[in-house]
Amino acid sequence: MHKTLYLKFILAYIIFGIFGFLVVATFVSSMTMEHLKRDRADSLYKEATLIANTCASDLYNNKTSLEEVKEQLDALSTYLDARIWIINPSGRIIMTTEMPLDVEHEAMVEGFDSTVTAGSFYTTGNFFDCFTEEMLSVFAPIASNFRVRGYVVIHTAMSSIRASGESLLSISYIMLMIFFLLSLIILIFFTEMVYVPLRKITTATEQYAAGNLHYEFQVDSEDEMGYLAASLSLMASEIARGEDNQKKFIANVSHDFRSPLTSIKGYLEAMQDGTIPPELHEKYLGIVLNETDRLIKLTNSLLTLNNLNMKGMVLEKTSFDINGVVRSTAASFEGTCRPRRIRIELELTGETLPVIADKSKIEQVLYNLLDNAIKFSYNDSAIRIETSEKHGKVFISVKDSGIGIPKESQKLIFDRFYKTDLSRGKDKKGTGLGLSITREIIRAHNENINVISTEGAGSEFIFSLPVDETQTE
Repeated sequence: MHKTLYLKFILAYIIFGIFGFLVVATFVSSMTMEHLKRDRADSLYKEATLIANTCASDLYNNKTSLEEVKEQLDALSTYLDARIWIINPSGRIIMTTEMPLDVEHEAMVEGFDSTVTAGSFYTTGNFFDCFTEEMLSVFAPIASNFRVRGYVVIHTAMSSIRASGESLLSISYIMLMIFFLLSLIILIFFTEMVYVPLRKITTATEQYAAGNLHYEFQVDSEDEMGYLAASLSLMASEIARGEDNQKKFIANVSHDFRSPLTSIKGYLEAMQDGTIPPELHEKYLGIVLNETDRLIKLTNSLLTLNNLNMKGMVLEKTSFDINGVVRSTAASFEGTCRPRRIRIELELTGETLPVIADKSKIEQVLYNLLDNAIKFSYNDSAIRIETSEKHGKVFISVKDSGIGIPKESQKLIFDRFYKTDLSRGKDKKGTGLGLSITREIIRAHNENINVISTEGAGSEFIFSLPVDETQTE
């Protein structure tokens, strides 16, 4: 945009003003003058016709005297602010309101031609060189015995009509100026409601394009412009959060890969240079194998999480007994729990509880949750797994009485590689991906998983699955 849009709008506003004045000065001016001239001619023609049909006709029919007609026309001339003539077809002036009656000295209109109006009833000009200024002259024939005996001609100066026209044009100019100033409100409105927010959005977009995703701006508007600004800001914050998560992800992956690789490299170099004697090789090779298993587990977890995040992931949904899956998963941890004297208590609804889901992935969810619960439980404690049915959903709960999760960490535990400070001392072999994988599997089923935890008292993870209605009826 770079200021061009606003300049174009200003230029359009100025052009609008210039063309407005040009239109008033040309088209409106000529139309106004033509209208005033026509209106004045119509008015005078009515008067001329009235004179021709009354006193002028009486004069030619010898029903009245020239003096009486002159007296009447003089009064009418003053009223109309016009000059009234009575002319013979030959051009001889019988009477004029400009001068007193003079029968002895006749005045003639040289070259008089009644057809000068060219089919109209009025003409403009100096009326056969009788005037030194432009006049509007109106003709009305005086008929007697079915023939034209003369003409009533009324003259009025065009200067008076132009004065009226200029007065009206002055009003038009004033109205145009007022309209032009009022239209300035549109420009101000455009500036405040469109241009200023658009500049903010453009500046923000430039900042985001330059990599400054934490740039903050605000558009105080509830219309589409405000919605656009809010959407852009939300998009930038989501991208920034994604980049931050990506940086954290790379840092965590690097850290979790570097630690076992460093150990493996250190032990192998120590065995190679003789720092570790041959009789201890078997012991340290076991450590190296454990670190290798940790790397394999981490790699597999990353591949699993990546596959789960891929859109269009196909779930092999079947109907199966969730209670049976809980029992078999709990049984697989018997060897892990026995040395620490941890009990797994099952509180299951019914003998069987059918659900529709991907059985292998739900087994992985239960495995991850139970593995976490055992890992962070105290010795001589109990873990309770509970199933219940409500409103067409089956809720599975895995509850321990271990170290718990701090309140500020409960919203972050499902993030990749996240480990609470309380868990770092206990979770030596964890990848920090188990709960992320668990959440992605549950989300793929369009279900939810939640955590309830109190620090020092334990944690409870609850997730839902759709019940198989066909098996429960």
